Amino acid sequence: MTVIDISPSVMQFLLAFIVVAPLLGALAALLPAPPGLRGRNPDQAVLRHGVTVTGAVLVAAIVLAAGFDHDHPATMQATTDISWIPALDVRIHLGIDGISLPLLVLTALLTFLCALYSYFKLPAGPSPKAFVALVLVLESGTLATFAVLDLLLFFLAFEMVLIPMYFLIARWGGDQRQAAAWKFILYTLLGSVVMLLGLLLIGLKSGTFDMVALATDNGRGLTTSVQVIAVLAIGLGLAVKTPMWPLHSWLPDAHTAAPTVGSVLLAGVLLKMGTYGFVRILLPVAPDGMRTFAPYLAAFAVVGIVYGSLACLALARTGAKGDFKRLIAYSSVGHMGFVLLGIATMTPTGVNGALFANIAHGLITGLLFFLVGAVKDRYGTADLDTLAGATGAALYGRAPRLGALLAFAAVASLGLPGLAGFWGEMLTLFGAYSPAEGLSRPAFRTFMAIGAFGTLLTAAYMLIVVRRVCMGEHAPHSRLSPDEQPQQAPRAADGPQPAGTAGSPSSGTAGPRTATTPQLADIHPYEAAAWTPLVALTVVAGLWPAVLLGLTDPAVQQLLAGGKS
Repeated sequence: MTVIDISPSVMQFLLAFIVVAPLLGALAALLPAPPGLRGRNPDQAVLRHGVTVTGAVLVAAIVLAAGFDHDHPATMQATTDISWIPALDVRIHLGIDGISLPLLVLTALLTFLCALYSYFKLPAGPSPKAFVALVLVLESGTLATFAVLDLLLFFLAFEMVLIPMYFLIARWGGDQRQAAAWKFILYTLLGSVVMLLGLLLIGLKSGTFDMVALATDNGRGLTTSVQVIAVLAIGLGLAVKTPMWPLHSWLPDAHTAAPTVGSVLLAGVLLKMGTYGFVRILLPVAPDGMRTFAPYLAAFAVVGIVYGSLACLALARTGAKGDFKRLIAYSSVGHMGFVLLGIATMTPTGVNGALFANIAHGLITGLLFFLVGAVKDRYGTADLDTLAGATGAALYGRAPRLGALLAFAAVASLGLPGLAGFWGEMLTLFGAYSPAEGLSRPAFRTFMAIGAFGTLLTAAYMLIVVRRVCMGEHAPHSRLSPDEQPQQAPRAADGPQPAGTAGSPSSGTAGPRTATTPQLADIHPYEAAAWTPLVALTVVAGLWPAVLLGLTDPAVQQLLAGGKS
């Protein structure tokens, strides 16, 4: 069944366009704007160009999804297979199935929303031309990662995103951006070197780099020792990008320093590349090696779940001077731990839960980083103690729509039933209850119990954050210290102070000095445009999970069966 009937050749063109168009758009962004498209100034023209290109890619991705045959999601569709380097049998092989299609659409959506947001709220930094070009190169590399079906092309696409993200952090980031950018690039490059060795080992030992052929062979052409070495090497590179505890330490620094759109793309898109590699490459190509390392992967995953939650609790407590963006970054470590746990079960239930949690994390955490960026813009800080002040930041009273949306994103992140975050975590825990044959049930049920405890910790720190930032006293005259005052002046000043208040000249008493609480700007139209799709999809995925699971389940079943349906 397809929503619209599209010929195979048009499907091929659409997928190739989705991968190549952002790269061509990045080159065009660096050229002078034609006279008729300059707008008020060159900066506006290049930002409009970014919105146009990412919008065209999103439309193409939606049309591709509409033309996708939903009755056969396990079959590679829109395939292109062209010989590139015959001596090594490297081919330009593109295609999508039920596993990669949701990630492709998510990437196109988030990049478009970031381009739209940046058109109205460009982060401070160098030339907008360079900013737009880097975002488009980043989009092209990410889309290619989810579309290519050749191991060496996968590696090239996987590496393609590193340089753009490095410069987005280093040139448009906040405090400590240089150190955070260097830490990001060093961790990921070192992991990638090891991963390349593992990919070459698989390709040379099996005689092909074609991922479809390797998945169909299901490791029968590789000895167990080769599979173990390959999983160790490739898994380390993928684990850094995921990131898996204890290889996660680059992530909080990168998120804290990155501009808002950089954090959204890093959490919503780049982290998915690592877990996608586990599902697309290691599970079907080296099943014996994965079975050897699955208990260790699950152990690291549940440690990451608890560690990320405890780190968030430490940052959320009063007096810790915790950074709001850093807290959301640590929450990503915990959420991606659930994804890794689902993959480690090597069962259809667990892997489907991991893929669902991937999409849910992209929607919810992307929204959270947008909201934290908006709060930081209004207050001039992301420090939780400064935001909460003595009585709470009172977002519900001062910017009610922003406060309500932040609370919505928080409860979605903690896995409230009816929202997208619930299904992925539940399915991964179900998968851990009954892991694949050959894996220790007592061990995995212990991991399940630890993971379930992690969900309670997640609820604890998210509710603490909501209480401190959204609730609190909202009075015309709150006794705030200078440090607790928002550092950015509101767009509309409050009215004059009424007579008769303590400390005012007409009161006749010498009371303590008070300060009016400024009214914050609530959600702007461009913010609503960027955030509404994420809210809507979080609700739809939570209420109608079959939309996503209907795509992934047949593909996962076939992948785990070695290409046999």
